[in-house]
Order: sequence, then C-alpha cells, then structure tokens
Amino acid sequence: MDSDRIEGKKKEKEGQAQQKWGEAKDKARDTWEDAKDKGEDLVDKGEDKIDELGEEEDERAAASR
Repeated sequence: MDSDRIEGKKKEKEGQAQQKWGEAKDKARDTWEDAKDKGEDLVDKGEDKIDELGEEEDERAAASR
C-alpha cells in the first residue's frame, strides 16, 4: 500500500515536471516569435525608409532638369 502511494506521488511529480517543461517550451517559442516579428518589422521599416529616400531623390532630380 505504501509503495502505491509512493508510486502515485512519483507519477504526480513526473506529470508536474512535464507540464512545466511544456510551459517553458511554449514561452520560449512565443519569445522567439515575438523577437522574429520585431526583427521583420524593423526590416520592413528600413525598406520603407529607403524607398521614401529614393522617391525624394527622384523628385529632386526631376525638379532640377
């Protein structure tokens, strides 16, 4: 009977450990996705800024002709 209780507690602790591991993996994945999204946003903003500067340069070149 005591061995059953011990085995039950062991299984309970294993389940808790698996749950915490799953939560940690989910959190790490979410953090990675957030960082990746922010990086992509920065790249997009940089490309937009480059495009804007190119358009302004084209307008100045056209005006000076």
